[in-house]
Amino acid sequence: MEHNHIFEGSVLRSIFKISVPVILANALQSVYQLTDTFWVGRLGAEAVAAVSLSFPILFFLTSFAMGLAMAGSILIAQYYGRQDKEMISLTAGQTLSLTIIISVILSAIGFPLSGYLLSFLTQDANVLIPATQYLQISFIAIIAMFIYNIFQSALRGVGEVKLPMFIILVAVVLNFFLDPLFLFGFIPAMGVPGVALATLITEYLCAVIGIVVMLKGYGSLKVSFAHMVPRMEWLKKLLRLGLPSSAEFSFRSFGFVLMVFVVSFFGTMATAAYGIGTRIFSFVIIPAIGFALATSSLIGNNLGSKQHDRAEKIAKTGMTVAFMSLTAVGILLTIFAPQISAFFVPGEPELISTSASFIRMMAWSFGLVGAQIVIVGTIRASGKTKTVMLLVISNTIIQFVLSYVISMTLGYKEIGVWISYPISTVISTTAAYYFYARKDWLRKRIV
Repeated sequence: MEHNHIFEGSVLRSIFKISVPVILANALQSVYQLTDTFWVGRLGAEAVAAVSLSFPILFFLTSFAMGLAMAGSILIAQYYGRQDKEMISLTAGQTLSLTIIISVILSAIGFPLSGYLLSFLTQDANVLIPATQYLQISFIAIIAMFIYNIFQSALRGVGEVKLPMFIILVAVVLNFFLDPLFLFGFIPAMGVPGVALATLITEYLCAVIGIVVMLKGYGSLKVSFAHMVPRMEWLKKLLRLGLPSSAEFSFRSFGFVLMVFVVSFFGTMATAAYGIGTRIFSFVIIPAIGFALATSSLIGNNLGSKQHDRAEKIAKTGMTVAFMSLTAVGILLTIFAPQISAFFVPGEPELISTSASFIRMMAWSFGLVGAQIVIVGTIRASGKTKTVMLLVISNTIIQFVLSYVISMTLGYKEIGVWISYPISTVISTTAAYYFYARKDWLRKRIV
């Protein structure tokens, strides 16, 4: 059996062997956003706010395709546990085709509606116009983004994680140099939309490489054009498994939209601070996401091969490592929050102070965030995507209500939004652990 470390030997070694390349790849992908923020920050708070407004809307409208990608990843991992190479390739091909169709539809809908959607979040023309241009270009890029995500998740399902890391490394380096070229540059300078154009170019490069690799074959995965011809029974299976994940991702991203809506009442400065804080947050939880993806893949593999004891041990180890690592990160962020904020927006003391307070407020609960992400990944790996969906919907509602009540009703303004993060984290982690402790996910098999 290939990749014996997945099915036997040290659990901690298996987790790190899968998670380290995944963490590095995810870190590099987040560098896309951080690079954008870094360069856009040179234009001031309004430019940062424009990019901050665009991101959650884009993520919300593309969540349907993300759920289908997750469905494919779950199936591939369990088929790999059974060592069924034909079904692995068929799953990847069907998921790729369906996701491309969905992403094209979302792109076609989102592009003309960009300005209308953003107008609900701001009426400041200095923010709305560049935000609309940024979002429109980003909608064109989502097709490539999801092709690459399918490629990456399919390889992860069969234990191949190094190649995606190297591909994204090349793309990030290229993006770093293209950003200032289009932003300030020589062709002529495009401002905020130039950042989106640079990302579009690099994402389509990744997508082309991913398709070529899948067609040529890599490891246990080799997709043919026959595998990509849509089959009704597979569309139903992917939708049945993927729709709850789509709803999960939609509500997760919708939560960002709701929080931006609340924050926007307190002006451009608060919106920009929120954008910086959430970008940093998305970067620092990468270790937990990496451990979650690694444990999810390993659990799916071992459930497929009926090794339930090992699957449970993987889940417990992943939670412990994620909790400890993010607790350490939270301590460092609490200490260095002003310096980190200043890196992105030099010369903006008020914005630095506001974003630093947000970062510090979130940081103390990072350990729980890490454990929660792994727990959710464990439950999802078994195919219980409806349970995960309900957990995420509940958390989104709770966080919005808390942020609105504390900031608006109690009058704490943007500080109320900051406070809602750790409180909602405690509640949602407790709920997730309850469903994990029931252990019915160990008895769930979908292949």
